[in-house]
Parts: sequence; structure tokens; C-alpha cells
Amino acid sequence: MIELRNISKSFGGQELFDEGAFTVGAGEKIGLVGRNGYGKTTLFRIISGELEPDSGVLVIPRHYRIGCLKQTLEFSRDTVLGETCLGLPESEQDDSWKAEKVLHGLGFSRQDMQRPPQEFSGGFQVRINLAKILISQANMLLLDEPNNYLDVVAIRWLVRFLREWRGELMLITHERSFMDQVVTHVVGIHRKKLRKMAGRTGQFYQQIAAEEEVYENTRQKDARKRRHTEEFISKFRAKARQAGLAQSRLKTLAKMEKHEKLEAIKTVHIAFNPSRFGAGTMLNVTNISFGFDPAKPKLFEDISFRIGRRERLCVAGKNGKGKSTLLRVLAGELSSSTGTIKPHPSLMTGYYAQPHTAKLGSGRSVLEEIMTADPEGSPQRARTICGSLLFTQDLALKPVSALSGGEKSRVLLGKIMMRPCHLLLLDEPTNHLDMESSEALCQAIDEFPGSVIMVTHDELMLERVAERMLVFDGGGVRYFEGGYRDFLDRFGWQDEPDNLKAADGTGLKDALSDKQLRRLRAQQRQERQAALEPLEKKITQLESSISDLETELQRVNEELVLASHNSDAAAIAELGRMIKELPRRIEEKYGLLEDVFKRHEEMEKKFI
Repeated sequence: MIELRNISKSFGGQELFDEGAFTVGAGEKIGLVGRNGYGKTTLFRIISGELEPDSGVLVIPRHYRIGCLKQTLEFSRDTVLGETCLGLPESEQDDSWKAEKVLHGLGFSRQDMQRPPQEFSGGFQVRINLAKILISQANMLLLDEPNNYLDVVAIRWLVRFLREWRGELMLITHERSFMDQVVTHVVGIHRKKLRKMAGRTGQFYQQIAAEEEVYENTRQKDARKRRHTEEFISKFRAKARQAGLAQSRLKTLAKMEKHEKLEAIKTVHIAFNPSRFGAGTMLNVTNISFGFDPAKPKLFEDISFRIGRRERLCVAGKNGKGKSTLLRVLAGELSSSTGTIKPHPSLMTGYYAQPHTAKLGSGRSVLEEIMTADPEGSPQRARTICGSLLFTQDLALKPVSALSGGEKSRVLLGKIMMRPCHLLLLDEPTNHLDMESSEALCQAIDEFPGSVIMVTHDELMLERVAERMLVFDGGGVRYFEGGYRDFLDRFGWQDEPDNLKAADGTGLKDALSDKQLRRLRAQQRQERQAALEPLEKKITQLESSISDLETELQRVNEELVLASHNSDAAAIAELGRMIKELPRRIEEKYGLLEDVFKRHEEMEKKFI
């Protein structure tokens, strides 16, 4: 078990977290969430000892070993297997079968294991580092985006491995489906605080939203109470007869806690620019094949499908089999070796591919780059798109060359949003996006009235988007009419080891329960409103009564002045009695109002 006590950290004047505290208990698997730039990786570096906090204490037991996934690619052995075995504890250096087992799960064949690490792509080299960590017998694993560069089959293997891992684990990933299938707890960096909660990401975000809703309602009620009290003091502190009541209210005001308004958190908003499509067919693909080298086997062969209006076709499978190449062929960047692709003459497409970030104009600003997608488009629309993607004000004028990978991904999305389109071709669109941005993208795809062809390894995106599938699996390509869950139930992945095909997918099902959570939250809001409505009516009635009594007291005071001027003893006596009685009744009403406010607050807390 490790413990963080009041950890604070800032960079360049930007405070990331302030006096954050939580513990990692025995066997806990924790997902670390927070928007890009909130300090998730920084927190990992503090826990690993690579960085020191500005203040606070990190408590780690003696001889407790932490294994961290490294993104640096430095290899000293001449084979993948030899390099991976470096991760084994010294007492297990001869147990190469453990390394072979993990490498196989991560997509390496037996032949691959005997090749030099340098022959592999950067993505597969990162897998070698991941394998070294997984076999290291560390007490805790710190995994920062371990599913980067993994295909859906390797991710499903890694999910099972991590769920069976008996040590502690902290995980950063932008893919909710992956995280929710692994973790037992969530730690969120939110408003510069660290918050730990049992459960998965959906429960965490629902809880945060509910608590902030209650906070804002409480803040508004407290502001009303403060305003009433200040008005009472202002009216009566100068009057000798009511000075005591005003002084009492002044003490009450001093004790009242002042709730500051929560700062609005900016969120990415994605909305594609649809154009009406009148024909029934957008695209016809017939028996297409492709290979880069005529002397070698083709990447894929004899793929056929038709895309009509508002259809969702997802492409999934192992890496290196041609999924991204297929999209390049559909987009016209490559020509198929055989077969035909017949788009409708008026078809307009929006194509998103990660390699296109390298083609962004480095000398242009964000605004200028988005404008290039439609030079005749409205500059105001381009500005609006910049703002919706969090490039507000001066950030829209920032050079593209100075952007991070995630920011460049948003610029690519902005260029697609700028132009009208009928068909979206999306190749791994959630790469480099945080969870909130990925959710916004999924929502935008759902609302887009055109059609979508998407390559993704994110099982949650597959589950939510796919209506039909092209599955690169088992050495070929299969067309499947149905969604991802139907595919798993009826066929499953041929490339997945048999002992893993029965994975229950509990976490994925939990990740997919967001709609149920939203329905439950809507039901709770209705119940909350029904419970609070009588109290809110009572508050309104009491406020009205207090206002009427204060108006009456003001009138009586004016009449008393007039009666004193006329020496009307009877009127003075009656008005004097009323001046004593009215403040008492006002004070009583204020007391009742405070009681109702308190009951209202207690009732709200029941709905968190």
C-alpha cells in the first residue's frame, strides 16, 4: 500500500493539484482520470520518484517495487525475446517461457520473438517495453496509455492479464472501455483536487456531477439567505427599537459560510457539417484488393459492400492487416489493385487520418489551417469551430507547429467540421483525445445524419457506433451484418487465444451502462423536484410574508411619526404596540425560513 499526503505540484505558474491525498490499498486497481493537461502523467512521475512534489509526502513501504511503462525505446539485446527477458527478476532469468507467453498475448509470433527489436515499428517496440514491465513481478504497475498501438485483440488479452494481476495497479488511458474493464477504483484530478471513489468512470462522473449540482443549488440558496439577512440589517440597525434584532442578525451573517461560484469547465463540442443527400446509395465497393508489392501477398482481397444513407460501418482487427490502407483506398489516396469503387457523383467526404497531422501547414495558425478546408467559408464559422474545440481567442492564432499531438488532432477534426459532407471516413479518431473529447466525438457521430466508416480498436466505440462490421481477423476479412456485441456473441475473434474467448466483458458492460445511468439521473431529478417543490413553495410564501411585514413595519413607523407630530396619544399607543409586535413576527418568519432552507438542503443531500 502507498499513501499520498497533501501532495501539491505546479509547473510554470500553473497549479496542477493542491494538497491531494489518497491511498492505494492492497490489490486495488485504480484508473486515473482527468482532462489533458491536468497532471495525470506528472502524478505518475511523482509516485515513481522521477519528480518531487512542491509539498506533501509520498509514503511507500520498504522494498516495495514500482514498475513504470517507459516510452523511451532503447534496446540492448539482439532479439525481442532476449530484450523482454531483461524484465524478469534476477531469480527468474531462465524462465523465458514467461516472456514468450506475454509477447504472444501482445501480438508477437514465435518468429517475431527471434528478430531484432529495431526491425519493428515504434508501436511494436513500445509493446516490448510493456511486456518487460508485465513480467517484472513489481508490487505496483504504473501504466500510462499501455493500450496505445495495440489492436483490439491485444487489448482484450491485456484486459484479462491486468484483471488477474494480483498486485496494485494505476492506469492512465483515454479509452473508457479499456479502463472500466480493469479498474476497481477511480482517482480523478478535478478542480485541482484528487478524488478517489470505488467503481468505474461512469459512476465517478455521475457522482461529481450530482455533487456539483447540489453545491450550486446550495450556493444559490445561501446567497438568498445572505441577501435577506443583509436587507434586514440594513433596514433595522439604525432604529433604536430594532437595533438588538439587527445585531443578532449581524452575528448570524458573520457565521454564514460563503460559497464561491464554481468556475465553468470548458468542454470540447464537436458537430459535423451535414449536407442533404438525396440518392439512396453513397458508395459501392466491389471486390477490391490491395497490395503494395505485386511480388508479395495482398493486404486484403475481394472486399465488397454498399453504403447508403445514415449507415455506420466499423472496421476492426489486428494491426498491420490493412485497415488504415482500406480507408486510404476509399478516400482516393491509393488506388485498389483490383475491383471497383463507385462513389455517387455528388458525394462529399470528410477524411480523418492521424498521419495527416504531419501535413498541417506548420506556418499557419489554427484559424488559418481550419479555413483552408473551405476557403470560401465564413470566417466567423471558422472562429466558432475554433472556440468549440477549445482554441479560444488568442489560442486560435497559435501556430500549428507549436501544438501537441492532441491539439493537432482537434485541428484535423475542425477542418472536417468546416466543410459540408455526406460521408465520414474516420481512422482511429479517438487517438490523442481525452475521455471527455472522445465522448463528444461519439455524440457527434451519433447525431450526424450522414454515413460513417470508422476504423477503431476502442470496444466502447465499436459497441456504440457499429451497425455493420468489416473484421480483419484470422488472415482474412469478414463482412458482418450486425453490431459488435452480436459479433462477439456469434463468432468472437479467431486471432484471440481460445482460453480468452470466454472473457465475460463485465467492465465493458458497465462502461455501456451510461445510458442507464443517465436515465436513472433523470429519474432522480424528477424525484428530487417532487420532493423539493413543497419546500420551495414554502420558501416563496415565507419570503413574501417577510416582505409584506417589512412593508407594514415601514408604514407603521411613518404613521407613528405623524401621530407624534399630532400628539395623538391613542394612535401612538396602538402604533407603539405594533412596532413591538411586527419585528417579533418578522424574526419568527426568518427563523421559519432558515428551518425550511435547512430542510431543503438536507433533502437535496439525499439525492447525491
